[in-house]
Amino acid sequence: MPKRILIGTVVSDKTDKTVTVLVERKVQHPLYGKIIRRSKKYHAHDEDNAFRTGERVRIEETKPISKTKTWKVLDRLGASKGVALDANLDVEAAGN
Repeated sequence: MPKRILIGTVVSDKTDKTVTVLVERKVQHPLYGKIIRRSKKYHAHDEDNAFRTGERVRIEETKPISKTKTWKVLDRLGASKGVALDANLDVEAAGN
């Protein structure tokens, strides 16, 4: 049986070798027909602690690694929007 692959956003990287990935899917409401979003969080194995909060990643189903962890991170699809930049704080005082 093929392994499932999902795409989601890392929402937490606080635990060692684990990231929490939020996967959203769009479904049609059974009565009203409106498209609504459903989401679920998965714990995924991150061996090198390489992934940070806000990054888009692909995760793949694996054999159980722990009680709640049955997914592993394959690769990064996009960088996070909150990337820290070094600010140049050496600004000279103007108007002396």
